[in-house]
Amino acid sequence: MFDLDAQTGTTPVRDAHRFDEAALAHWMADHIADFEGPIQLEQFKGGQSNPTYVVRTPSRSYVLRRKPPGVLLKGAHAIQREARVIGAVGAAGLPVPTIFGLCTDDNVIGTWFYVMELVEGRIFWDATFPDVPAADRPAYFDAMNATIAGLHTIDHRAAGLGDYGREGGFFARQIALWTRQYLADEDAGRDPAMDRLVEWLPTAIPADDRSCLAHGDFRVDNLIFHPDEPKVIAVLDWELSTIGNPLADFGYHLMMYHMPPVIVPGLVGHDLPSLNIPSESDYVASYCRRMGLKNLSGLDFSLAFNLFRFAAIVHGVKGRYLRGNAANADAKQRADAFPEMAALAWNQARRAGAT
Repeated sequence: MFDLDAQTGTTPVRDAHRFDEAALAHWMADHIADFEGPIQLEQFKGGQSNPTYVVRTPSRSYVLRRKPPGVLLKGAHAIQREARVIGAVGAAGLPVPTIFGLCTDDNVIGTWFYVMELVEGRIFWDATFPDVPAADRPAYFDAMNATIAGLHTIDHRAAGLGDYGREGGFFARQIALWTRQYLADEDAGRDPAMDRLVEWLPTAIPADDRSCLAHGDFRVDNLIFHPDEPKVIAVLDWELSTIGNPLADFGYHLMMYHMPPVIVPGLVGHDLPSLNIPSESDYVASYCRRMGLKNLSGLDFSLAFNLFRFAAIVHGVKGRYLRGNAANADAKQRADAFPEMAALAWNQARRAGAT
């Protein structure tokens, strides 16, 4: 089950993620305008892949994200891509934190990192929005819907991201990528449901081959809402962003309607009408309206693919946990959830026509 306390707030920096704080302060003084120390570091509890810290000073606070220490899979934890895309989409009008600096010198704190604005607002770890009055919940869902549609309508070429990924063929490349990630992490082992998905997914790719800027991890807990209003004021965690397929990116976001209370609470098992939460069909219709589409053909496949990808990510968490370099103290619980996530993905594939 999801442990809210284990994911929210900050904690003293974990021993495995400590670094030379004086070296960081010196770098910030040289690279960030108006910076004044001294600094005090705490580590965010949540966030599985890249360790994330709050850097407090007497006048303001910052957020630092870095690559984790230890042996890493090739191409993973590319925090320089995060910094680049956040800057670009912010200039295009999407709500994101301001990037203050990127460091690609391992000699400063041991790994590459970037420093960005600490946005003050509310993060909801539960997609039911339990702390929001029932009458207001549709507005919060509409704010999420408008934000992801806004992302998908950004002209990525005009935003300077024309080379941020390949146009077309997104599903095929992603299936191949996550298959490789899954098979390469031998420490985490194999799973029969994942093996069946590896075989079936490439045979069932839909014809929809549009391209857009895709977030890759668009969930409610990666959004900061206004302190008092149903308004998204920052989209976080761009590690998996790329030029992708909007059907794939929206399908990942839509997983909240298919997720049980594992890792991140979903909506499965909840009485949506009594909670005044829009139905899945109504939520999809709102997105289609904003995107100028009649429907989302291939959505069942997209959900199966995304559940497979999510299971592959959890499989990676399991591998990092077993190797001792997972960023999150709750990594064991996430690793233990891997078989359930793999089974969920295969069940959705069967609904999409897999046999």
